[in-house]
Amino acid sequence: MQFFSIANNRKSIFVIGIGLCLMLWIQNTEPVKDAQSSSVRRSGEFSGSQSPTAPRDFFLHGDYVHDPKIHTVLFFKEGLEQSQPHIRFQSEETLQLIFDDLSLSSRNFYYTIIHFDAHWQPSPLQQFEYIDGFNEGVIDNYTRSINTIVPYTQYRLQIPNETMRPRLPGNYLLKVYLNSDPRQVVFTRRFVIFEQLITIESSVRPATLVQFRNTHQQIRFEINTQHYPISNPNRDLRVVILQNGRWDNAIRGVQPRSILGSQLIFDNDNRLLFEAGNEFRRFDIRTLRFRSERVDQIVETHRQKEIFLRPDRIRAFSPYLTERDINGRFEINTHDAADAHLESDYATVHFRLPANQEFPNARVHVIGSLTGWAITPRNQLHFNAGSRAYELSLLLKQGFYNYKYILVDKQTSKATFAETEGNFSITENDYTILVYHRQPGTLFDRLIGISHQNSLSR
Repeated sequence: MQFFSIANNRKSIFVIGIGLCLMLWIQNTEPVKDAQSSSVRRSGEFSGSQSPTAPRDFFLHGDYVHDPKIHTVLFFKEGLEQSQPHIRFQSEETLQLIFDDLSLSSRNFYYTIIHFDAHWQPSPLQQFEYIDGFNEGVIDNYTRSINTIVPYTQYRLQIPNETMRPRLPGNYLLKVYLNSDPRQVVFTRRFVIFEQLITIESSVRPATLVQFRNTHQQIRFEINTQHYPISNPNRDLRVVILQNGRWDNAIRGVQPRSILGSQLIFDNDNRLLFEAGNEFRRFDIRTLRFRSERVDQIVETHRQKEIFLRPDRIRAFSPYLTERDINGRFEINTHDAADAHLESDYATVHFRLPANQEFPNARVHVIGSLTGWAITPRNQLHFNAGSRAYELSLLLKQGFYNYKYILVDKQTSKATFAETEGNFSITENDYTILVYHRQPGTLFDRLIGISHQNSLSR
């Protein structure tokens, strides 16, 4: 009897041990699964990506401000404030970063750069392989605002600089963080460093397919590799196409339709279609003393000024009207003082989009450079049943702004202008084609060519 008792006890201990092991395994794996799925939900839900191959790590690898005290992040090629952050490799060109910190206390901002592949996933390279100089720098060029109701400190940084210089062409992420702790991320910004080793000829036209002819624009381009031979273009080339500098709806993964010697031809491909959208809306707050064209009311409080824009209207079912715009960008400027960057004040701008009823299973967001082209809860409008309108308030610096309203499906996260702005194939848009090459035996994507094309150019 004692024998059977011991055996039974051992059997029980064995079963209990297996049960504990299973519980520990579940505890260790389930949170990871949940974290990954929630990360995918967060990035997919708010990225507004229309491309199935768009990167999912938007909040880590995209243009995103994590700190609510940081405003008006400008990142451009030196001397061209409206340009995209693209510079030529091993040239004298530099990038200029400008941002405002609205916190009342002084803070220590640090930065680094990270190399990425063509699809904005980190390259498997060590920092010393793509950085010449120090891996970390401090942003010590700052100035206080002058005579503004809302005080701020403006910081500036130039890249490359004497202490940090990229050693390779390709995609980079500028990461700004606090107190030399990379975990305290303040904001991130993409930039690219390119070589012009190939030639790219492109054109933009209405879509070939009849069902998209009036609503979409189609890109056609040819790549000439005569002076930069590529043995296997289908395997080693990666092409990315941007509309108005946006990465969230970039087209990726296309292959040439035909190869004729050194000519790679990309045409009549239905994957090269973009929603044409409509011309951008605009408002002008370069002065806070008088109402401009789109400003309905200016209310002054002891803390700041409140700008109430005139109610917008849904344009999806209205005829197309030609409007001059700056394709979603904004310009910081003031008519009330001399220094545009240090004397421009901040004001809360109130957006209002009337609607008879709330869009079912969809969110409405304001989009443009004023939001970093990000689709996040910060720029989501909320439906006010009492006023029968979508409403949003944003703290913005004096200047001239472009923007649009975009609809995001709650289930699929697909973003579209079809229901809010309408799509017209004659809309003016800017396009950028970036061509990357993964050379056999290397671990990174080399940006070997870039081309810019406007839809109105012929």
